[in-house]
Amino acid sequence: MKTTGGWDRITEEITRDLGKQTDQAFANVEHALQQAGGKGWEQVYKVRCYVVTLNMEGAEHLVRNLRKYCPNHQPLLTAVGVQSLAFPDMRIEIEVAAHLGS
Repeated sequence: MKTTGGWDRITEEITRDLGKQTDQAFANVEHALQQAGGKGWEQVYKVRCYVVTLNMEGAEHLVRNLRKYCPNHQPLLTAVGVQSLAFPDMRIEIEVAAHLGS
């Protein structure tokens, strides 16, 4: 199980734009999975997203990224609307479960 948000891995800056933050969060998950010895999103079978003020805009960004990172499979997706996350500008946090074994 791995959890990450939409901050820049190098600068640790968090953009306020939900689309860019979602894109970065998905990229951060890919990076974290690869650092753990996995292949990335192709091994993910479950995704849980916490989104501040979840609406259609947020859902569209999630679906767009899932189609990009998971073109050959559809992991289980749960999206939960929350009031706030760990940092004031943070609008999305993604938790995934992936099968990293052989």
